[in-house]
Amino acid sequence: MPDTAHHERERWIEDNNDYLAASLHWLRLRLQQLAAPPTDAASAQRAPTPGRPQWLGRAAPPPAPALPAPQALAERIADAHEQRQRAAHADSPPALPALAERLGLSPFETDILLLCAAMELDPSLPALIAAAQGGGPGVPTFALALRLFDDPSWDALAPQRPLRYLHLLQVDQAGAPALTAAALRADERVVACIKGLNLLDERLSAVLSPCEPAPLSPSQRDSAQRILTALRAAAPGASLPVAQLLGTDPGSRQAIACEAAQALGRHLYRLPMESLPAQRAEVDLLARLWQRESLLLPVALYIDADALDGGGEATAALRQFLAHPLGLSFLGLRETPLALETAHCSAPAPLPSAAEQHAAWLQHLPQGAGDETQPDAPEPAREREAAELSGHFQLNLGQIRAAAAAAAARDGDSAWDACRELSTARLDALAQRLTPKARWPDLVLNEESTGLLRQIAAQVRERHRVYQQWGYAERMNRGMGISALFAGESGTGKTMAAEVIANELRLDLFRIDLSGVVSKYIGETEKNLRKLFDAAEQGGAILFFDEADALFGKRSEVKDSHDRYANIEINYLLQRMEAFSGLAILATNMKGSLDTAFMRRLRFVVNFQFPGPGERKRLWRGALPSGVPCETLDYDRLARFNLSGGNIHSIALNAAFAAAGDGGAVGMPRLLDAVRTELRKLERPVNEAEFR
Repeated sequence: MPDTAHHERERWIEDNNDYLAASLHWLRLRLQQLAAPPTDAASAQRAPTPGRPQWLGRAAPPPAPALPAPQALAERIADAHEQRQRAAHADSPPALPALAERLGLSPFETDILLLCAAMELDPSLPALIAAAQGGGPGVPTFALALRLFDDPSWDALAPQRPLRYLHLLQVDQAGAPALTAAALRADERVVACIKGLNLLDERLSAVLSPCEPAPLSPSQRDSAQRILTALRAAAPGASLPVAQLLGTDPGSRQAIACEAAQALGRHLYRLPMESLPAQRAEVDLLARLWQRESLLLPVALYIDADALDGGGEATAALRQFLAHPLGLSFLGLRETPLALETAHCSAPAPLPSAAEQHAAWLQHLPQGAGDETQPDAPEPAREREAAELSGHFQLNLGQIRAAAAAAAARDGDSAWDACRELSTARLDALAQRLTPKARWPDLVLNEESTGLLRQIAAQVRERHRVYQQWGYAERMNRGMGISALFAGESGTGKTMAAEVIANELRLDLFRIDLSGVVSKYIGETEKNLRKLFDAAEQGGAILFFDEADALFGKRSEVKDSHDRYANIEINYLLQRMEAFSGLAILATNMKGSLDTAFMRRLRFVVNFQFPGPGERKRLWRGALPSGVPCETLDYDRLARFNLSGGNIHSIALNAAFAAAGDGGAVGMPRLLDAVRTELRKLERPVNEAEFR
């Protein structure tokens, strides 16, 4: 088959070259005829009369008799025309006739395009053109075409006709008194196509990227089929509707679009919203260039509008772009279809379901040693790993395949770690990554708080079993994530508890300062929070919202636009928290100031109480690492100081630096000095009797 295709390609190139050679020969003869003086009465009768172009039925003055036409020139032109017609009817149409048919060019417009393209193909043509025009620069003009070709039409260069609308020609009117006298030049992309090199325009390849096919789940194939049904139902000759794909995962939307494009014999190219220009003239140029490409090549367009905020200049530019007949085009959106004046249809683009993701993991995870005899029966360990991966991460089939391959290629690495890496880059730009170091023994809390933390970890670990295997997912219409509030004074261990849970679950932990998010991204808060939640859901990361009371406080009475916008932010975040499928931990020092509607949406509330004497003694014992040189310490005495765990950590660290500075050891005097400094920093009274 490859040899046959190569042979057919070589044969077509030969036929196309024959057609171009015949067309150029015919064109040169026509130019010679126009440049030569009339030789008989019939020729004189056909010659233009002074001052008027031939398309009006009158004639311009005959050219100077410098190029006498041969007696048999008319017969030679007729023979050349016949040869050109025979070459045009080869088994596979040559490039120019095929281009003319696809773009809707009339014979006169096709000849104009040939005249302009011939300037790039035949170096002798400028001299012939200059002679035909009675001198001048020797470039094609519309006035020359009107005199040179049969059945001329004035509207060939109208802005709505293909030659100018699709930018097949460039019209240089600089210094020209009229459009008919302006120099014409064929577009470089069109000349290459006529010569047989039909490649995507460089101006488009700079902003577009080809889409590779990706595997689809059964539910995603249903969406692709739904789109295909709507596209095939379009009326013959009418513009295809814009297919809008709705879903939170960009990869799934693109994969469904690629599947539909392939079913229609088209190669899909992706245009990100960021590459869409803002100026109307540039938007029109991009749309017309793509419209031209969709007629010259079997291509389809996928516009990734994931970042579209529903209003503003970007939305206006997108609507203007989609108002053009773009051929087969797809629009990827998150939730709501975009209102368009042109025909459009929509379909969901969901992630694979939990069951489909589980099946994909079983397919791509490496077989265990015990699977050689029964390869279709997954071993318990692989089944368990697939259940854990599908329960914690929300990935499309391409990502699952890539994560499994990455894990197999790296010795000692697991698919779990590969999945975590998928969200790292997206979350690092939106939140602060915390490296979890604390473990359960490092936590010093009462039994109730510790028990609640272990429940949180257990529910996250077993959510796939409960929701999917035991059927709770079918009964719940809200998000299946877990939200917890850590309430307590500063330094009581809220951040450490989040680290312990992240370590227990082997998940990444990201801290978000809500007050910073709102102040930094004013006007775009919802968009940035949406990106944050999406990335965390995909990579299974734990979100730790610090100072939650800054945004989850009681909603105020609306007195101005600032109050209204603040309440919108709160409402959005409450809804997004409820729909979030992962673990979100919120920390606050002021539990009483939180909105009651928000409190109802929480699964757990863990109170971090100020440590008592027993807890403080345990905190002091664990405050100094084993490598620190220590003297005998009185932990009962140190525990009498009413300090939090964070304060105790700071005191121990300051004492260690003091000991390192003079080469000594950490003893009671150094610790007491550090306690005194810490109390003064906290602006608390210092009873010197306690330090004697």
